[in-house]
Amino acid sequence: MSDTGAQDINRSKPVDWALKAYIFAAYAFVFAPIAASFVFSFNSDRFPSIPLGHFSLEWYQAVASDPLVWEGLRNTLFVGVIAGVVSTLLGFGAAYTDYRYKFFGKQIYLALALLPPTIPVIILGLAMLAYLSRINLSGNALSVIISHVVVCAPFAMAIIRLRLSQMDPALEPAAWNLAEWKTMRHVIVPFTKPAIFGALFITMAVSFDEFAVAWFVSGLNETLPVKVLGFLQGQVSPRINAIGTFVFVTSMTLVILAQVLLSGRDATARPDADE
Repeated sequence: MSDTGAQDINRSKPVDWALKAYIFAAYAFVFAPIAASFVFSFNSDRFPSIPLGHFSLEWYQAVASDPLVWEGLRNTLFVGVIAGVVSTLLGFGAAYTDYRYKFFGKQIYLALALLPPTIPVIILGLAMLAYLSRINLSGNALSVIISHVVVCAPFAMAIIRLRLSQMDPALEPAAWNLAEWKTMRHVIVPFTKPAIFGALFITMAVSFDEFAVAWFVSGLNETLPVKVLGFLQGQVSPRINAIGTFVFVTSMTLVILAQVLLSGRDATARPDADE
């Protein structure tokens, strides 16, 4: 190895350590409040304080015996599953339209399709409330589903469109001797299946966590995050730490499943590419 190469390696080591330290600090900053909430959810003391009391499942038992929490969880699961499925279907259609067709105003189409997540949630919530009230849909579970589909569909579109961009451009034209629906069934859908399921899990996680828009349009059909907001407006309760831990674990599980699917797709694609 030349002296220049050895010097470059020696110079890169401090940079590598600095980058690793920065990444560690960033993750610690983001996850420290979540870790604190997780620890305090098992603390016997009512108020979060140091030193900690003894280990206790009291707050989880209190949450499990609260019918309001179960009602919010049922609403959250119902809304999350339906919003995830509908968002994924719409996202697939929007992504395939962008991939397959060229038409006038396509850039405007993409901008509008990806716009909702960039709108402040307060403004979006007020707009959804005003619109749904005019068509007599505000204050029920359907209004929350519609609102969450508006928020979640762009995420599904982005994930599936990224997968479609990796498809061999000659693959679809080679299948055009089949009927269009057969091409979709045997070529497009199998190729995008990991991204479709990944988008489903991601959109369910987004719906599961979202509370601001749901707070405006849910009425009495409150989701679990909206219930937590109600608890905070009353008094600081240790039950919030227990609920927050459950919500975080559920959301992270969905995100990890999506990541495993997308990473697994990349891993299985490499041997084929090498051959």
